[in-house]
Amino acid sequence: MADTVTAHISPPILPFAGNLKLRAQLVAETAAAHADAVDREARFPAEAIAAARAERLLSLLVPVECGGEGTGVSDVVDVCYALGRACAASGMVFAMHQIMVAILVRHARASAWHQRMLRRLSAEQLLLASSTTEGIGGGDLRASACAVGVRGGRMSLEKNATVMSYGAEADAILTTARRSPDAAASDQVLVALLKEDYRLERLSGWDALGMRGTCSAGFVLTASGDPAQVLPAPYHEIHARSMLPVAHLTWSGVWCGVAAGAVERAQAFVRNARRNGGQLPPGAVHLTRAAASLQTLRALVAASLQRYEAAAEFPEELDSLAFQTAMNLLKVNASEIALATVMSALQACGLAGYRNDGEFSISRPLRDILSAPIMINNDRILANAAGAPLLIEVPPLLRD
Repeated sequence: MADTVTAHISPPILPFAGNLKLRAQLVAETAAAHADAVDREARFPAEAIAAARAERLLSLLVPVECGGEGTGVSDVVDVCYALGRACAASGMVFAMHQIMVAILVRHARASAWHQRMLRRLSAEQLLLASSTTEGIGGGDLRASACAVGVRGGRMSLEKNATVMSYGAEADAILTTARRSPDAAASDQVLVALLKEDYRLERLSGWDALGMRGTCSAGFVLTASGDPAQVLPAPYHEIHARSMLPVAHLTWSGVWCGVAAGAVERAQAFVRNARRNGGQLPPGAVHLTRAAASLQTLRALVAASLQRYEAAAEFPEELDSLAFQTAMNLLKVNASEIALATVMSALQACGLAGYRNDGEFSISRPLRDILSAPIMINNDRILANAAGAPLLIEVPPLLRD
């Protein structure tokens, strides 16, 4: 159900460029109008993505010379925030698409094939999906079982993609694979595939607690194409400089938006209770906590965006242990703060928030935000980063 609580846009995390705020608001209003149906039916948010296409938001990061708008990651994250407030699934689909675009823009500048793909993306507003999860290994993005084979001048691969968000609805897929059949699991490349290059055979469905509209089903991906479709940069470089930071920034933008939408519902509940009874409801203290944690979350995402954009043109900084650890901990901290914020909003609304129906329901935001700590599991990230604090110098001054 669309309502006045979720159908407007609160201030962006950082200032929008040009008329992007209005365009994002139009798309978010469409997403809000269909959000409950998307969740209830576990269906792709087709209306929101159609609106994003109409507003040419799918090519925000594409350079102007390739037909896009050449905006920065901060603008993309603000759109993620706006969409997350309206419909978490719409925001997450948009975020995952933009991660793939960011990779193509940064790591395929010297590839004529991929530059043509970017021009086509801009002209046709193609939706890109990713396929990095494979087999029972799940969240280890830095290891692949499938491999690229080249024979007779053609490239081919077959992948057991156990989770592929909106794969059936995408116009193109970027997938990880081993460089060759005899390569190590960690010797990976990224391959760009257009719709005509692959077929999908469904392995599993997607009936999840939340983020139901991401349609993250499992498929066997079978592809064939031109060897030039393999991105020229090795995947370990792509992962460190684009995949990891842009994913954690855009996802955090979505989660921040979900939390903001929940806080606004709690604000509306408390205002309504005061109008009807003249006193603050018993759970109003939780609204104070929710608003404070939302401010902390917004500040965390904004600071992380500024750090990323300051480092974006310096590969050695992007590769540094301090930067990689900061981006990983952004994901962990943002997901946990967002979850705490939504829980506080639920407590502020009490039974009205606990109900599935009604204008003050926190049910959908809560179910959606529960995905945040397990989407690339926080425990895996913390375990992998366990040694980093021993190697990173503690600054002597607060502003160092």
